[in-house]
Amino acid sequence: MPNSTLAEPRWLNDSERRAWLAYLVTTRRLEEALDRQLQRDSGLPHTYYMILAMLSETDGWSLRMSDLAERTHSSQSRLSHAVARLEENGWVIRKKCPSDRRGNWATLTQSGFDTLAAAAPGHVAAVRRHLFDVLTPEQVEQLATISEAVLGRLGEVEEA
Repeated sequence: MPNSTLAEPRWLNDSERRAWLAYLVTTRRLEEALDRQLQRDSGLPHTYYMILAMLSETDGWSLRMSDLAERTHSSQSRLSHAVARLEENGWVIRKKCPSDRRGNWATLTQSGFDTLAAAAPGHVAAVRRHLFDVLTPEQVEQLATISEAVLGRLGEVEEA
């Protein structure tokens, strides 16, 4: 028998349900479309593209693996597997952290940067085609505001 002291759930109203389902389907389909484009045009899964992109945006093209996992929203084990594949392709080098024997650094190679640079124009075109070209400038601003608000709440949850 369920605990009767638990509060009744705050069910979604029709408008919230519509927005929630549209958001879920949109984010999944967008991720799939971007992954298909990158695979087709560059032979890269979207996950690998994001790892290369995050490294390319740092000084020295290097990040601690734990920081890279955080930036790519990936588990340590998934990231480690992905970086191993990127190493096999010569796009990333992994090195032990001199100040922390358990830590590792991932460094983007010139070949990895060249691969990213070749993939980027098609990826940006796909992002524009699937997302930004169907929005007005006002909707783009609303999307940023909404996303930042939700991320702010999720940050609160992760810290708690």
